Amino acid sequence: MTTHAAASSAKSGLSVKDMTLIAMSAVLIAICSWITLPIGAVPFTLQTFGVFAVTALIGWKRGLMAVCLYILLGAVGLPVFSGFKAGLGVLLGTTGGYIIGFIAVPLVYLAVTKLLGEHTAAKFLGLFLGDVVVFLFGTVWFIQVYSAANGAVSVGQALGWCVIPFIIPDLAKMVLAVLISPRIARAAGL
Repeated sequence: MTTHAAASSAKSGLSVKDMTLIAMSAVLIAICSWITLPIGAVPFTLQTFGVFAVTALIGWKRGLMAVCLYILLGAVGLPVFSGFKAGLGVLLGTTGGYIIGFIAVPLVYLAVTKLLGEHTAAKFLGLFLGDVVVFLFGTVWFIQVYSAANGAVSVGQALGWCVIPFIIPDLAKMVLAVLISPRIARAAGL
């Protein structure tokens, strides 16, 4: 590492390893967002699994930076969102609140694990409560944007379209993320 790179890394408080993990994690979230599982009438992506896994694997701080980097990459036009979509139009659209809401996952995870410790149940609870915040923020956003463009939509309709079909799959993704993250961390030397 050059002296300049070491000085920049020291100023930011991030090591080269941290920056690499953040970048790789943002890419992992993007790859997961492209994977669609055709289960039932609603297509499910692994996007939330990527957010959960990154948070559980590299921790709240680097996880938060990875989520923000992922959102920034999509905002500037790289096709990192589900369906290979990108741009501010996606973030300002009906589902943009859910994507922006991903920022809550590492923050809530921090609060819960700080309070309860780093054991498996606390990690799961942190991801679960973070997902609840994503659903709340995203659904309020959805109702506002959808209603402005298409006329009023009820909370019940919005929940039926945007939340209820995703509860069981998200719970499964959380369990998987919490169970595999320690194994991956050990194997990767994290």
